[in-house]
Amino acid sequence: MAGSRLDGMVALVTGAGRGLGAATALALAARGAHVVIASRDDAGLTATDDAIRAAGGEATLLPADLTRADVADQTGPSLYDRFGRLDILVHAAMHRAAPGAATGIDQGDWDRTWGLNVNATWRLIRSTEFLLRTAPYGRAVVLVDEGAVIPRAYAALGSASMAARRNLVLAWAEEHRRSRLRINLFDTGGADACTDDKARLLTGLCLPSEMRHGALVG
Repeated sequence: MAGSRLDGMVALVTGAGRGLGAATALALAARGAHVVIASRDDAGLTATDDAIRAAGGEATLLPADLTRADVADQTGPSLYDRFGRLDILVHAAMHRAAPGAATGIDQGDWDRTWGLNVNATWRLIRSTEFLLRTAPYGRAVVLVDEGAVIPRAYAALGSASMAARRNLVLAWAEEHRRSRLRINLFDTGGADACTDDKARLLTGLCLPSEMRHGALVG
């Protein structure tokens, strides 16, 4: 198999309604993967699907609120039932917490931020790991904002959730040092805007030729 092609592979991209998630889904489809695009943003999801199909790619829409435990837990089994495989996971969905004092964190804000940044990540790992580690070229990339990990005043919620997300993925990667599954982090750089260079670099982590593991890239 050519190292830059993904023909016959199935990729799941969360947060695919906009930004890097959408751009990565388009890039993976352009390399031949069938991309399952997941998002809570129905309009954004449709726009991404339209762009993929206009470019000659293939996609399946998965409207999903991954903060719901039942939705995240069923992601892997539903992919197995539909495709019988999952080769690539790109978990781009994240919540950027609003600034605020640690003592002023609202329960709703805590639940939204922790629910997507940490709980959904853990549940997706648990739900999809078997499919990824049995794939010939299993690849998992989880997006983080490395700058948010640094403790700063009035950024407790974002910092705590992003540090937990990062360390969860790195610990998972350590568990697979001797497997063929490659697991990496991609640093968004703290910007919501998507650039071609970021999308290209992120997509590269999904290729069969990519051998880095447990790395922070970006």
